[in-house]
Amino acid sequence: MILPIVAIGDPVLKTLAKDLPADLPATELQKLVQDMYETMYEAHGVGLAAPQIGRTVRLFVMDSGPMLTPDDDDEDDEPVEVAAPDEITETPIKRAFINPQLVSETGTQWGFEEGCLSIPGVREMVQRCPDIVLRYEDENRQVHEEAFSGMAARIIQHEYDHLEGILFTDKLSAFKKQLLKGKLSRISKGDVKHEYRMKFPSGGGRR
Repeated sequence: MILPIVAIGDPVLKTLAKDLPADLPATELQKLVQDMYETMYEAHGVGLAAPQIGRTVRLFVMDSGPMLTPDDDDEDDEPVEVAAPDEITETPIKRAFINPQLVSETGTQWGFEEGCLSIPGVREMVQRCPDIVLRYEDENRQVHEEAFSGMAARIIQHEYDHLEGILFTDKLSAFKKQLLKGKLSRISKGDVKHEYRMKFPSGGGRR
């Protein structure tokens, strides 16, 4: 099921997400994960966190494949969750991350232009560490601790921030935030072009 993506300004995006309980029925978890993948693909994203569909639980999905192998025919589509560089040699990752905990972030921070499905039409340079270690559960509730680097690490950090109630715009300078203040306010009111279903705090602009 394709769900509406919550726009900036909704309190759910600033709320610290809670762990998914161990006794959550497997069928319920699988349905939620599947709905998130379908919603992400419909919006041409490469990552989606549960708060973006109004659920304050620690879960996000990602599929870096579309970003690592961009389609030149999709130039007019809505920007993906994180912008793609000209050349990437990483192996695509498609995975659901349940109850993730960031163990470490290392390396010299690098800047890259990011966007967010909850903030359509806005893209800004964000600094992040190139290497991370993440502890998480898979869809079978098995625990893993795994290292990620490069663009995969960036997508994971972006989605992980959503679970902490942090948006990429929170990482911008005070000057940038001031410049974007009016535009972000209009987005929260539904005054923005969007090519996928969204839910705005005002209740308007649904699709």
